[in-house]
Amino acid sequence: METTNKTIITVVSTIQAPIEKVWDYWTKPEHITKWSNASDDWHTPWAKNDLRVGGSFVSRMEAKDGSMGFDFGGVYDAIRPKEYIEYTIGDGRKVKVIFTAEGKDTKLTEAFEAETTNSPEMQRGGWQSILDNFKKYTESN
Repeated sequence: METTNKTIITVVSTIQAPIEKVWDYWTKPEHITKWSNASDDWHTPWAKNDLRVGGSFVSRMEAKDGSMGFDFGGVYDAIRPKEYIEYTIGDGRKVKVIFTAEGKDTKLTEAFEAETTNSPEMQRGGWQSILDNFKKYTESN
């Protein structure tokens, strides 16, 4: 039996909002389309989310100039409302998202298995940028 060590990348942000709002903005498609992009020249024109174990989600991520785009999706493996989400994305990698109330704020920790095409630093930067956009959107709405 062959074992492979998977690189786990973690990104973290503390959002100045209560956990109920953070959960809703993280999981509802009408909010996902407002924050799920790594840079200002990309956007998410639509998102679908069936938030239940075995349910699927997909977000369409596209360059605003139309030059490229892709669907980011997967299937939920575990959900504890306002605490924890675990899912498997389309290429088989696992992602865990932990929501932690810290007084009036919410700490969001996202850990994901790295892919092998891009460097871990590049992946961390992209996922952190999306999380930073989520923080900015959630705190300003």
